[in-house]
Amino acid sequence: MNAGAAVPKKSPTSPAPSDATETVVLGEADVARALTRIAHEILERNKGAQDVVLLGIPTRGVPLALRLADRLAHVEPGLDVESLVGELDVTMYRDDLHKHPTRAIGTTTLPASGIDGKVVVLVDDVLYSGRTIRAALDAINDLGRPRAVQLATLVDRGHRELPIRPDYVGKNLPTSASERVRVRLAEVDSADGAPVTDAVTISQSASGATTEAAR
Repeated sequence: MNAGAAVPKKSPTSPAPSDATETVVLGEADVARALTRIAHEILERNKGAQDVVLLGIPTRGVPLALRLADRLAHVEPGLDVESLVGELDVTMYRDDLHKHPTRAIGTTTLPASGIDGKVVVLVDDVLYSGRTIRAALDAINDLGRPRAVQLATLVDRGHRELPIRPDYVGKNLPTSASERVRVRLAEVDSADGAPVTDAVTISQSASGATTEAAR
């Protein structure tokens, strides 16, 4: 994502400055309600969560997966949150590595029971081109053979380049390609100890930048 002019001493995980005024499309309460609804939809569709594994795609998909797991466990108290959640790094499966050869390789962590025979729910913050999800599907093929793979995203902004569609969506957000969608989460975006309120914002990028890595 093109973040405009650099700001000195900015935390690497803090939101980058915007090119234009941001409009909040989801506030903290809206994000919470969206995740609660998605959690209930996951339970209803899969008749419970005993065979469900939530794999968060870094960066913001990981805390979203943890939040969903907490909500699933709240509805079904016998669930073990740690057995529900994993982290799936897709760096080496991306089709744009030649454009960004210096990407840092992250960590993939699976629950102790693995993913064979499970219903894997991929969790990401923004769905855009679909290329990150394609990379995630390739990564899963190297890790095991789940019974099914589903996709949950907080925001679907359209502009798909691949035939990929989410199963669970917090917010369908029609956008133009020149607009930038940003998700801020307290777990990731707090800078220098200052609290950050969960939010989803949209802004018009003067440079025509899209979301990070054309997700």
